[in-house]
Amino acid sequence: MENTYLIVGLGNPGADYASTRHNVGFMAVQRFAERIQAKWRSEEKFQARLARAELNGRKFLLCEPQTYMNASGSAVRALTDYFKVALNRLLVVVDDADLPLGHLRLRTRGSSGGHHGLESIEQHLATRGYARLRIGIGRQPDGGREITDYVLGKFRPEELRLLGMILERVARQIECWAAAGIQQAMNDFNGVVETPSAKES
Repeated sequence: MENTYLIVGLGNPGADYASTRHNVGFMAVQRFAERIQAKWRSEEKFQARLARAELNGRKFLLCEPQTYMNASGSAVRALTDYFKVALNRLLVVVDDADLPLGHLRLRTRGSSGGHHGLESIEQHLATRGYARLRIGIGRQPDGGREITDYVLGKFRPEELRLLGMILERVARQIECWAAAGIQQAMNDFNGVVETPSAKES
């Protein structure tokens, strides 16, 4: 559909996963939905929660796949086919354990980096040529490679203030991506989000 921008946040459905690090993609599109006053509804034929809104002549379709992370691509493919969304108007927002908490990295394309949600999307779309916005969630202090418990754990209380700032910056970056293009959104928002106390130290 002409002038439709599809923003997909990745995560796992259900209350048990709602506030976990692996669901920061869901949290980000929810914050953007609040910003543009989009209302959510479940749409079973797409296996997703969707929210729609128009802003400055642009149509936004926000998506939270309800397939569980490892099968996210089926919902993304169904939506891109049905709404005829061009790949340059698709943005996937995802957690990244290889980036420290507070780091944002928007790219025009790339590998999955071992992220199962991105692997599924790449498989279903048969391309890596879509934008992805990685939100750093960091790793455990011991730096071990086994991170399942960590990414499926909840943010610590001392991280929540920074998380709020991260989500607000991501929402602004998504809006910039649609309005001014990906290069501008990369230049203006990629990098480190810091709390005021961190900047002062």
